[in-house]
Amino acid sequence: MKIRPASRSGLSDAELATAWQAASLLLGYPDEELLGRRPLLRRAVAGLPAHVAEPLGRILDHLDATPPRELAADYVATFDHRKRCCLYLTYYAYGDTRKRGMALVRFKQAYQAAGLDLDEGELPDHLSVVLEFAATGDLAQGRRLLLEHRAGLELLRLSLTESGSPWKDVLDAVAATLPPLTGRTEEAVARLIAEGPPEEEVGLAPYGADATAMGPVFLPDPVLGARS
Repeated sequence: MKIRPASRSGLSDAELATAWQAASLLLGYPDEELLGRRPLLRRAVAGLPAHVAEPLGRILDHLDATPPRELAADYVATFDHRKRCCLYLTYYAYGDTRKRGMALVRFKQAYQAAGLDLDEGELPDHLSVVLEFAATGDLAQGRRLLLEHRAGLELLRLSLTESGSPWKDVLDAVAATLPPLTGRTEEAVARLIAEGPPEEEVGLAPYGADATAMGPVFLPDPVLGARS
């Protein structure tokens, strides 16, 4: 990867890729595979600027200190049962409406343009997937997707913070890699807090499969190494 000057977040492209890959993994279901990656993640995070490394270090400390069964139960209670802690980015902008289906197609098209394909039935707007795409597929296009859904990201971060969730540290780290919120985005966040996502119950085929525990699905990355 070509190293560019530091972005407005203070991170180079290589540091952004490392931060987004680490965040992608840390937002995955805390199974044995993820827990086994803790030493690798600590080494990667140690090389990042403090404003990103410290929150990622805190979630790693939490993974170290908490029994696996408790981690799993908390993850499910947080991300599967709380609408405002949803990891699917288009949900915040479109809810379960027909417009969300088109938004999902745009995510998939961005991945295909970079030569990457999701497994059949996996939703392309899962935050772990978007972060991994940004880290290993197309940094600029991945950043664009994150910024397009910045209001949803911020509501997720605020919701995790309000509930005292340890996973709020991952969202703090992701937010630290992005530009400051603009007035328009702040208005969108306030509207989401007041009104919630749009409501219109419709099917989302072909993206209707349950992927709530879905982890990253793309090719091995050059920063954190190949996946088993």
